[in-house]
Amino acid sequence: MSRPPSLALFGFGAFGQLLAPLLAPDTRLCVCDPARQAEVQTQGYVPADLRDAARSEILLLAVPLAALPGLLAALAPHLRPGQVVVDTCSVKEEPARLMRALLPEGVELIGSHPMFGPASARTGLRGAQVVLCPLRGRGWRRLGAVLRVRHGLQVIVTTPEQHDAEAALSQGLTHLLGRAMAGMGPAPRIRTRSFELMMEALSMVAGDAPEVYEAVTAGNRHVAPLRARLAAALAAPEAPGAAPDSKAG
Repeated sequence: MSRPPSLALFGFGAFGQLLAPLLAPDTRLCVCDPARQAEVQTQGYVPADLRDAARSEILLLAVPLAALPGLLAALAPHLRPGQVVVDTCSVKEEPARLMRALLPEGVELIGSHPMFGPASARTGLRGAQVVLCPLRGRGWRRLGAVLRVRHGLQVIVTTPEQHDAEAALSQGLTHLLGRAMAGMGPAPRIRTRSFELMMEALSMVAGDAPEVYEAVTAGNRHVAPLRARLAAALAAPEAPGAAPDSKAG
């Protein structure tokens, strides 16, 4: 039996803690997060400093976009050809640019975006989407196969540019609407089932960390034009094609 690969998880926040139990059975896992060393040990994982963690075969970066440049710069001197570095940021163009610019040649690079989080993963991951953006090397093929076969995920392979263009609508506007609706006050007593379903969906992003909201709204260049289109649509006197006598659903 082949030895499982060594994997270093950088970041042990809410998302890192979601990933750790999924990764541990198939890898020799260590966790690097100086601010949460006690939590790492309490939950039974191996803590590691940056230099030791950087020796792993696979480096999974579960840190906010704002922390990525500093982490990449700190890792770069310790990396060697053949290692695989994977980021998990909610946008992909800027992480791709940073990894290509800051990490040495010979290190394989994969942009990834798991389209789930602690709230949406409560009922399991099978059937959930994960986006892979191959940047350098071929390690993404093996990773994609493991995610499909081992975890039952739907793997979407695309470019960072295409990811951000599509995620601007599916994720960026969702977060904007979630924040806007949260500011409307408590849910009314009189409401339709469609309203309840909409609020249930928006509540799934309400608990996301502020840095996630900032990344998916301000960190994605495709969101601003969509926000402008949404504002124009809301200001229109009547939605195109709307039936004047349509009933509430």
